[in-house]
Amino acid sequence: MSEDTRSQYERVLAGDWYVGDEEISGMVRAAQARAERFGELARTDEVAAAAALRELLGSVGDDAWIRPPVYVDFGRHTHLGARSWANYGLVLLDVAPIHIGDDCMIGPNVQLLTPIHPLEAEPRRAKLESAKPITIGDNVWLGGGVIVCPGVTIGDNTVVGAGSVVTRDLPANVLAVGNPARVVREL
Repeated sequence: MSEDTRSQYERVLAGDWYVGDEEISGMVRAAQARAERFGELARTDEVAAAAALRELLGSVGDDAWIRPPVYVDFGRHTHLGARSWANYGLVLLDVAPIHIGDDCMIGPNVQLLTPIHPLEAEPRRAKLESAKPITIGDNVWLGGGVIVCPGVTIGDNTVVGAGSVVTRDLPANVLAVGNPARVVREL
């Protein structure tokens, strides 16, 4: 069996198991610095803050905004759709891609979490990590404190009630609440 010669970050991009190293740590530190700069500029210079948000994330649609503070792993793995808006304290653990559609509303302290860890003790002790992407459709509303777990897709026009934990895909045009989030009715 041949030795895998890919860098740990190449493994991240492929969605494979990896172990954090200095390259990844440096990228995360740089992203955190960009997030802090965005937060500082948002208090004083809206035009410069908009440019800083575009530097922080992979893409930002027209008239989209995040109220700082925002917390990221890489930042550049997140894509925010046009006219989408997020309140204070958004956590974007974007080891895998996070795609947020157009016209979304995200409440305060929402967490979009792509990383996964092994269930087995030894690989977890070895600090292995991987990630699965999160996709949020257009016109989705995530209430305050919602947690979206790795690999989840939320369909267009869906509303997720405050404090819910989304562990599985949600279809379009529904209201889902609870832990784990369950569809309670169609919209």
